[in-house]
Amino acid sequence: MRVRFAPSPTGHLHVGNARTALFNWLLARGSGGTFILRIEDTDRERSTSASEQAILEDLEWLGLGWDEGPFRQSERLDIYRAQADRLLAEGRAYYCFCTEAQLKAEREAALAAGEAPKYSGRCRDLSRSEVAARRSRGEPAVVRFRVPEGGDVAFLDKVRGEVSFPRAAIGDFVLLRPDGNPAYNFAVVVDDALMRVTQVVRGEDHISNTPRQVLLYEALGFRPPEFAHVALVLGPDHTPLSKRHGATSVAEFRARGYLPEALVNYLALIGWSPGGDQEVLPIEELARRFRLEDVGRSAGVFDEEKLAWVNRHYMRLAGAPRLAKLAAPFLRAEGMVVREPDASGWAYLEKVVGMASDSVDRLADIPRRLRFLFSYDAARALSDPEVQAVLNEDGAREVVAGLARELAASERLTSREAFRAAADRVKRETGRKAKALFHPIRVALTGEAGGPELDHAVPAIDLGAQLPAGSGLSPVVGCRERVQLFLEALDRA
Repeated sequence: MRVRFAPSPTGHLHVGNARTALFNWLLARGSGGTFILRIEDTDRERSTSASEQAILEDLEWLGLGWDEGPFRQSERLDIYRAQADRLLAEGRAYYCFCTEAQLKAEREAALAAGEAPKYSGRCRDLSRSEVAARRSRGEPAVVRFRVPEGGDVAFLDKVRGEVSFPRAAIGDFVLLRPDGNPAYNFAVVVDDALMRVTQVVRGEDHISNTPRQVLLYEALGFRPPEFAHVALVLGPDHTPLSKRHGATSVAEFRARGYLPEALVNYLALIGWSPGGDQEVLPIEELARRFRLEDVGRSAGVFDEEKLAWVNRHYMRLAGAPRLAKLAAPFLRAEGMVVREPDASGWAYLEKVVGMASDSVDRLADIPRRLRFLFSYDAARALSDPEVQAVLNEDGAREVVAGLARELAASERLTSREAFRAAADRVKRETGRKAKALFHPIRVALTGEAGGPELDHAVPAIDLGAQLPAGSGLSPVVGCRERVQLFLEALDRA
């Protein structure tokens, strides 16, 4: 089995195209076959090297490595010219000198008559001498394929079954443009044939191109591959996924903090089921189970809530060291990481990211959950209505005062046991327990009315306060200092 993914470098890698790449990759890996990467960059006005590089980076980030390529169509122009010359010599193609104005008039006339536009064949039967004369005068010309008359073009689609189109509806189509660049259908057939592609898996928006391509395979003497046209990825409103639905590119989901294995796993589930009652599967297992026959005909809806659910699963599996590395750029963007952390900085991040990862959907949400560690502002905390509601509870201020006395006389609370022992002493002094005890402690030490469990949050605060100056992290104010700042802000208020 030899399959290919052939993006155009005219923008970011759309998640719909990424799913196409994934389906091809799964087929190749599941069968011990070959995954080919081809860059279709003959659109000189829109293709950019920056887009190509971004696509390659996205594929590598997703883990979809290729076995051959990347091949670039812009580097294969002589190959297309040679195949076009062969079709011209055999009378299967011809030069067309029609101007844009003439073609536009033909299209408008067909539409006015209620007919589907197609080329009239005006230049189909020009004599060789006339063609030679016009070419010698430098008249611009395209090369068109001579579509055989009569009958249908039929092919078996692995997803959609038997598909056929009447040849009469196709019209002679362009192979080479006046500048010598190949048209899409021609370049695709030449490339797929010479690269010995055995299965072409692509979006259903390409199904109307397939009859032209089948005709070209026959004319060039190549055996057509198996075709499989998969349904498009839709937005929640059941229209093709686009910018109006939010993020649509792999780069955007990466920037929002989704893990590559989560996005891969979720994309595989759009339009295909691995069978059984398990959906969250590593990519190797997806490849083992993937079959084109199991891909549905109906379009799949991109559900970001389900993607978030899958991402939470993989964040739990990531492990603290990897999660800290993945979260660091997002923490840096929020000023919590100020430079490359040293060993102590990484060790601290590995301890604290777990507090956030269990309760967020994406890496980009981790800074919000850890903000209380690196940013403590007692006055701002007191302006929070939820914090005020806690302080208005009976005995809350006595708890804060008792906590301040306890922390002034104790060591840093760098463990769960140390925090629990200190809380028990405050409990005995004030007579408060449960929410009446822990809610005031939380607002005084974190500046927030909610957040991670105090058994984890409080030791993290005092561990952070002991970090050396060169840790690479923003300084953390310790618990003792926080409660004093909180009491001073209360007095001023």
